[in-house]
Amino acid sequence: MADEITTPITTTETTTATAPIKRKKSKRVVASGQVRVLATFNNTIVSFTDNSGNVLATSSAGACGFRGSKKGTAYAAQVAAERAGQIAKQQYGFSRAEVIIKGIGLGRDSAVRALTGLDIYVESIKDVTGVPHGGVRPSKARRI
Repeated sequence: MADEITTPITTTETTTATAPIKRKKSKRVVASGQVRVLATFNNTIVSFTDNSGNVLATSSAGACGFRGSKKGTAYAAQVAAERAGQIAKQQYGFSRAEVIIKGIGLGRDSAVRALTGLDIYVESIKDVTGVPHGGVRPSKARRI
């Protein structure tokens, strides 16, 4: 019996990989923030941000399905503001806004009016449209 080689008996254990525990993502609540409206003649872009400027929701007249010259209308701006406002209210509980308007398009007023229709309290309205000073560079003198 001295020639016998003994091998240890191994048992195969089945290891089951445990799935990682899925934690429910905590819902971020941003009750107040800023609404930035960029109103040009060709389009209107509405962005909802928190107080530090991080974008929560955004929409534009072009994203709402308006094409061509219809993007610059007041109705298109209203629809864009309503869509972005609904997203901000549902996902973040947005309720108070400081409105910052830039541009000279037709959608300036209607975008702000759409916010009151969504029960978003407008704390202040600020116009940050750029004002030209000094004008453009004059053309060179004409030589005859």
